[in-house]
Amino acid sequence: MNLILWIVIGGILGWLASLVMKTDAQQGLLLNVVVGIVGALLSGWLLAPMLGTGTINSDDFSLASLGVSFVGALILLAIVNLFRRGRVR
Repeated sequence: MNLILWIVIGGILGWLASLVMKTDAQQGLLLNVVVGIVGALLSGWLLAPMLGTGTINSDDFSLASLGVSFVGALILLAIVNLFRRGRVR
C-alpha cells in the first residue's frame, strides 16, 4: 500500500513543481511521477539531514517531509531547465 501512496504523492508533488516551474505543458503524467520521486531522493540526500526531517521516500508522510520533497522536485526541474535551455526559468 505504501508503494501506491508513494507513487501518487510523488506524482502530485512532481505536478505541483512543474506548475511552479511552468513546465507542465511539456510533461506527462509519467514524467511528473518521476520528477516527484527523484526530487524527493535528491532532497533526501541534500536537505533532509540539514532540516532533521524525512522525505516521502523514507515513508514519512508528514507536512515537513512533503515540503522537503516538493523543494527537491523544484531543484530537479531547475537543474533540468538549466541544462536544456541554459536558464532556470
